[in-house]
Amino acid sequence: MSGTAGQVIRCKAAVAWEAGKPLVIEEVEVAPPQVMEVRLKILFTSLCHTDVYFWEAKGQTPLFPRIFGHEAGGIVESVGEGVTDLQSGDHVLPVFTGECKECRHCKSEESNMCDLLRINTDRGVMLSDNKSRFSINGKPIYHFVGTSTFSEYTVVHVGCVAKINPAAPLDKVCVLSCGISTGLGATLNVAKPWKGSSVAIFGLGAVGLAAAEGARIAGASRIIGIDLNPKRFNDAKKFGVTEFVNPKDHDKPVQEVIAEMTDGGVDRSVECTGNVNAMISAFECVHDGWGVAVLVGVPNKDDSFKTHPVNLLNERTLKGTFFGNYKPRSDLPSVVEKYMNKELELEKFITHEVPFAEINKAFEYMLSGDGLRCIIRMDA
Repeated sequence: MSGTAGQVIRCKAAVAWEAGKPLVIEEVEVAPPQVMEVRLKILFTSLCHTDVYFWEAKGQTPLFPRIFGHEAGGIVESVGEGVTDLQSGDHVLPVFTGECKECRHCKSEESNMCDLLRINTDRGVMLSDNKSRFSINGKPIYHFVGTSTFSEYTVVHVGCVAKINPAAPLDKVCVLSCGISTGLGATLNVAKPWKGSSVAIFGLGAVGLAAAEGARIAGASRIIGIDLNPKRFNDAKKFGVTEFVNPKDHDKPVQEVIAEMTDGGVDRSVECTGNVNAMISAFECVHDGWGVAVLVGVPNKDDSFKTHPVNLLNERTLKGTFFGNYKPRSDLPSVVEKYMNKELELEKFITHEVPFAEINKAFEYMLSGDGLRCIIRMDA
């Protein structure tokens, strides 16, 4: 165990005091881990759109003051009571969803939606005692999706921590703890394109490009990127995208354009925008008989879409996925190995890097649509 085990740690954290206002670097107190918890030293974290969405607090329950952050890599500092499969010094990825290994979902080969540790964006405290492990002058600071990685130290439930190869560079593989794995797994684990197949990717942000990367790894021969921003096409080529369609360039529904391009439709499609019209298009652009459409994007809570039931009767399949169907503890170590074996390229997702003191720059990059992933170095 480390020399700080069992003690309160004082460290720096970027605190969001209110919605939409710049984060403030504060000294916080981080309590020791309790039953089935681990305390992590975060070395690298990155900014994901989900952090921005909840920081803006548009359309959800605002909860402040809060420490955001959920894509990260770090090292176990100490473990709480009952933790047996992690120890001080282990290299890990904290994940916004978990794997208790005991519920029906965790025991199922088909699901990764753990009953105990599934993402909960409203909860700002730990499960064991409904208390926060963060405080400033005795005042609690709320957690975010069980990770809160915008802090030099954080406390996470053991079921949300994936132990990985210590040789893996944490400043690269940290991006696997959310968006990149979500897109990659949506293609490899759910859409399952075959060598020589055609795949349409709706939305060419980081998640969509990770889905394209999955299609490239699977050996798809045509990867069609659909996006309203033509600036994204050049970068998309690096991820295997072979053709580009901007729906604004056509006077007919984009699914009809794709059907004409592909002799009746693509073999697989992956939707990564959260826009319901894109979801309809993604489903209706796949080929009858064998076409599979996979929905990844999170819609607004009041959204619904309609399609004609004959699309299903014509043997098209519509699927959804959560975190790319990866079980965090069981599956993420092998995704890291894909990177280590040079099968998966992560460097091309990382477009910016800032020191922790300049974390607000990462928000500026994302809000301006400039780049994909910004790595935040906690020691800089």
